[in-house]
Amino acid sequence: MTGPDADHRRPDGVSDATVEALGRLSEALEAIEIARGHLYTFHRLSGTADLTLGDAVAKLRHAGHTELADRIERELVGRNVLDGRWTFQVVEEYDDGYYAAFRELERAARDELVGGRRHLYEAEMKEDRRTDGEDGHDATPGDA
Repeated sequence: MTGPDADHRRPDGVSDATVEALGRLSEALEAIEIARGHLYTFHRLSGTADLTLGDAVAKLRHAGHTELADRIERELVGRNVLDGRWTFQVVEEYDDGYYAAFRELERAARDELVGGRRHLYEAEMKEDRRTDGEDGHDATPGDA
């Protein structure tokens, strides 16, 4: 068999425009996944900075700079990064709001329009670009 597997074949009657639109929707979701990763990076780095800051305060205090250490500890250690929020709260709000809605609507569009199939645009692009029968150009795993 050549061509995509059944999970990556366009259902009968689905137009090029629909496949293209779902491809763009998938591309947008991929960008959101990357943004979410960056948000988690922000969360991790902010937490690391706060713990490192606590160590710096202890070292300042040990070096005899008690007043400065006290001020930094009071004003900055454990401070909210946004109004009332530490980064875990930012991540949770993003995950439970925008991210969850985006994923749900992308899935709903695929379910409604192509029976839930994913990456149809890319599967068709692969089929168009690969050289059938050429080593490393198999349609699916195990076709070699």
